[in-house]
Amino acid sequence: MTIALVAGIITAIIIVGLVLVYLVMRNKDASGASDDAFGSELTNIKVGFDEADGDKRADVKVSASDEASKAPDAFTKRFIALGVLAVGVFGSLLARIWTLQVKSGQGYVKEAEDNLLTSVSTPAPRGCIYDARGRELVGNETNQTVLADPTVADDADTVLRLSAVLGIPAPVVRQRIQDASTGAQSQRVVADRVRLRDIAFISEHPDAYPGISVQARTVREYPYGALASHVLGYTGTPTDDELLQVSSGRKVESTDAVGKSGIERQYDSVLSGDQGERRMMVDAKGDVVAVVGETLPKKGSDITLTIDAYAQGVADQVLADQIAPLGDIGTGAGVAGAVVAMNVKDGDIPVMASYPTFDPSYFTNGIPQDIWDLYNTEESNAPMVNRAVNGQYAPASTFKAFTSLAGLLYGFADYESEWECGGKWDGFGSGDVQKCWLHSGHGIMNLHDGIVNSCDVVFYEIAKAFYDHGPDGSGEISETALQDYIKNYHFGNPTGIDLPDESTGRIPTPEWKAEQWRNVPSEAAWRGGDYTNMIIGQGDVLITPLQLVVAYGAIATGKLLVPHLMKQVRNGDGEVVYEAQTEVAGEPDVNQEHLEFVRESLHDMILESHDAGPSFFLRGLDAAGKSGTSEHTDRQDDAWFVAYAPYDDPKYVVACVIEEGGGGAEVAGPIVAKVLAALFKGESEDPASLEVPKVPGSSGKSVAVKVAGGARTD
Repeated sequence: MTIALVAGIITAIIIVGLVLVYLVMRNKDASGASDDAFGSELTNIKVGFDEADGDKRADVKVSASDEASKAPDAFTKRFIALGVLAVGVFGSLLARIWTLQVKSGQGYVKEAEDNLLTSVSTPAPRGCIYDARGRELVGNETNQTVLADPTVADDADTVLRLSAVLGIPAPVVRQRIQDASTGAQSQRVVADRVRLRDIAFISEHPDAYPGISVQARTVREYPYGALASHVLGYTGTPTDDELLQVSSGRKVESTDAVGKSGIERQYDSVLSGDQGERRMMVDAKGDVVAVVGETLPKKGSDITLTIDAYAQGVADQVLADQIAPLGDIGTGAGVAGAVVAMNVKDGDIPVMASYPTFDPSYFTNGIPQDIWDLYNTEESNAPMVNRAVNGQYAPASTFKAFTSLAGLLYGFADYESEWECGGKWDGFGSGDVQKCWLHSGHGIMNLHDGIVNSCDVVFYEIAKAFYDHGPDGSGEISETALQDYIKNYHFGNPTGIDLPDESTGRIPTPEWKAEQWRNVPSEAAWRGGDYTNMIIGQGDVLITPLQLVVAYGAIATGKLLVPHLMKQVRNGDGEVVYEAQTEVAGEPDVNQEHLEFVRESLHDMILESHDAGPSFFLRGLDAAGKSGTSEHTDRQDDAWFVAYAPYDDPKYVVACVIEEGGGGAEVAGPIVAKVLAALFKGESEDPASLEVPKVPGSSGKSVAVKVAGGARTD
């Protein structure tokens, strides 16, 4: 085609040139003949004038040959100019055609081929998630999926046949095929989880189902139900914002499954595989003519977590038994809660449970609207919240381990200090009486007794000493001396756990209070009562259960570890490409004698506790720990307990909080003991011999919880 076009243009140029030559030659012949005629017939012309007018007579000579020669010369120049113009025009066209067809021809050929070819992605299976002992926590279930080319929507017979074999109304089948959200040329999902007999029928009758194919695709599978669901998280289709935030080098389609919470979100780029690709030829209408090539998808990397499925199952079960023994929240003690455990030697998190919980399998194909509505009701009590890392609570008396160390450091308490607890205290003489949890009083208490018996008056006295030596007293210490010491244990800061959106809690300061109450100046001043509230873990102090576990790990070992859930990553070839390492966040500067004193006091607390002690003794646990009961004015108290074991060589630390649960030692203490026992059992026995339960999700329903009267019990 190109050669013929160029040849035609060259021929046209030659013809034009010949025409011009012919016209020029003819012009010359015509001009010669004119010269002869004029020469023979016209020589001199006399023009006469009337003498009567007084004009003179004169002879005028005209050269006819000069005038005649001027006309053909002008005619020739015009033709030459026309010829030059024609040659220029056709030359430019020839140059342009050469550029398009020769110089840039290959590029245009490639673009033309690209217009004929299109690619669509095929989803890749996500990597699996395992527990520390190799149990599969999240797997992939293979489903048979029926796919249709876009053109099938116009084939009424095929649509009707699909409707009949799949049991789906024909309008629904057509609507699904017309859904172009996955791309104009991509195959459309007509149905998934299709019965094998229906798949076999379609495969055996290809002529009856033109444009229909069958593909094995995977969806997330949770063999243990809601076990560790807040840790594992769930997947779903990406939002527009998530599509914009995709890391470079990774391709995500609007219909792909991406991590939405928990580990699925934190390590989404690790778990997601490489998409496959189908290369197809299309016609001018965009219809698929043929599939010219296909690259199979590649499965994502597998992740091994630090979670121990057996101990995790025990934690999930005891929380549910405590809060909703009959299925609905409130039928037990408390309305919500969390349990979290850490290995104090390496920062592994073997247990992280939160209740109410949810079943992540609801999210595999889009959560049903009725379930989503249920999870968002007030009575469901926020089952999607991971209370271990996002629940923020007043720590109550569990805080006394740290505030007693602060008192020892500044000399406001020592091993021999004694105070008298009469059940009430008004050390500032303000008339604003504060009470000990034991209204009858503990009598004479030293610091050891104050920790073991959780005597508030002992700590009120220490708090008063901080106030008296601060800016409003002698000025020997700063107004944030107590807060600064507490922050050495990273309260008020994230722990660094590898989960998204960790809460940080709060350690109140005069600056914070001034800002908080800036519109109510009478409440903005920092007072002595702020110290006495803070020192017993009440008032405006907020912590997460995970922060408490990490801090008590530092009590047990002297080191603040960065907790982590990731243990190992294996690529598609089974090769280990990542191994978690122990990371130390810091070592609080603490007097070792003071630390040993607090450890012994925590040990004696469990030994002397009538409520919590038996739960540890029966399981052979030699532990150190502390109870706590945080008070509220409008609802029942929150129950706390935290402990580490073995006492002489700590391995695990466990913390539990039960919202509106009541007394910490009575309610939360036995839960901590059960989880500690499960951790030691889980690591010592063959995983195959230990039954891991399939945990149900919360019902989303609750019954009314009455506000309990009376004061704290510890």
